[in-house]
Amino acid sequence: GTKEVIALIEGDRVYSRLKYESGVHRVQRVPETETQGRVHTSAVTVAVMPEADAVEVELEEKELRIDTFCSSGPGGQSVNTTQSAVRITHLPTNLVVQCQDEKSWHKNKARALQVLRSRLLDRMQQEQHDAIAAERKGMVGSGDRSEKIRTYNFPQSRVTDHRIGLTVHNLSAVMDGDISAILDALISHHQAERLKQEVEA
Repeated sequence: GTKEVIALIEGDRVYSRLKYESGVHRVQRVPETETQGRVHTSAVTVAVMPEADAVEVELEEKELRIDTFCSSGPGGQSVNTTQSAVRITHLPTNLVVQCQDEKSWHKNKARALQVLRSRLLDRMQQEQHDAIAAERKGMVGSGDRSEKIRTYNFPQSRVTDHRIGLTVHNLSAVMDGDISAILDALISHHQAERLKQEVEA
């Protein structure tokens, strides 16, 4: 069977509507191989996330401390007498990069900035990855059936959304993708809850 499916869905306000699909979906059906007519229950976890934007690194001069020093060779010998080597400290993260490969201070600075951007990009992407992983875990919970948000009951052609107590008897249409009525009800419910919280606050 299929263990995991990753899909990209595009459309107008698609995330603002489909984000309510995150959670545990429970399926109750009688498999074709079931000879006794018993209902089998299975579950699938769904996580809906917006597509991550490309991360760009912008460096501001006020965030950098740039030190210059003489390049040193093996044994600490001075490669040249001019201060062409560059050490750059990114103050917000305390990342330090230094470069003394070139004889030109400007070239060493440019190279050090390039390396610093790469390291910052790597750090930011890792933080973004960790944040997405935490968000996904929060969406799907443990995956236990008791955390279900919706049940699809094939014998009764019934779909029940447990968050708002909504039940519809058009399972075939829902399985074909017609979930607008359920989504509209969920959106209205969450908007009402948000308004209630704002009034109480």
